[in-house]
Amino acid sequence: MHSITLDDREKTPNFGKPLFNPTSVLAVPEVSVIGLRLYSRENGADRAIGEVYASNLKGIKKKSTLEPEKFAEAWKDKIANLGRVAAVVALVPKDSSLSQKEPIVCEVGVGGGDLESQFSYIIGLVGKSVKFSDVFKAGSYVDVIGITKGHGVEGPITRFGVKRKQHKSRKSVRAVGVIGPWHPAAVMYTVARAGQMGFHQRTETGKRILSISNPKDVPITPAGGFMHFGDVKTDYALLRGTVPGSNRRVVLVRHPAREHARKTTPVQVLELSTKTGGR
Repeated sequence: MHSITLDDREKTPNFGKPLFNPTSVLAVPEVSVIGLRLYSRENGADRAIGEVYASNLKGIKKKSTLEPEKFAEAWKDKIANLGRVAAVVALVPKDSSLSQKEPIVCEVGVGGGDLESQFSYIIGLVGKSVKFSDVFKAGSYVDVIGITKGHGVEGPITRFGVKRKQHKSRKSVRAVGVIGPWHPAAVMYTVARAGQMGFHQRTETGKRILSISNPKDVPITPAGGFMHFGDVKTDYALLRGTVPGSNRRVVLVRHPAREHARKTTPVQVLELSTKTGGR
């Protein structure tokens, strides 16, 4: 789908004018903080040394011997010597109208403040839910991590875009002419060869959140539902541009690894098209 926004980039020729944006719609249901994990730094690597989970978990096979309050009391004096604190979150696919029954569990880093404040903050969230709008705001820039569409095994023409040889070439046309010199007698990793194309984890940066809303307040589902997805029944976020992967595939949104100097004021959306299907 697409949206038309008011260009807020100052000192550009289009400043203050309508701007056409290819737009991706992400269903962003609430995420449950089911536990936390503590890491120590040993021999240049992180090593998990303790974890605790909420007691009111449904459909998630996690067991913990301590309550979060007792766990916090036991580790209160040792937090300063840890490497980092991470939160364990779970997403129920059914909330996004997906058929998968098994919850999606992943680990999320915690930033801001010192380790003690991070630890106390996550302990207070264990067993509770967090909305997408609690972490991200409209107009901010984010990074998107996902698994790209898989295309199976492809040749060097499709995979790397090398040029086809002339039609009278010996033996092959859709293959590279030379894979290496006589000496050194080895094929370099930089030579285009046939192999797996797609279905790789990729990170795309510089995606801007145009808006965050709920279908009850601002309907987003086009007539007949989104192609290969259906109706959006939870909170959703509009991202400028595309995101990696196919429909119904989970993507991870994070704060940008490289901070943007651009301002993060809310974007003024002039028009939103819901006539075509999309993600």
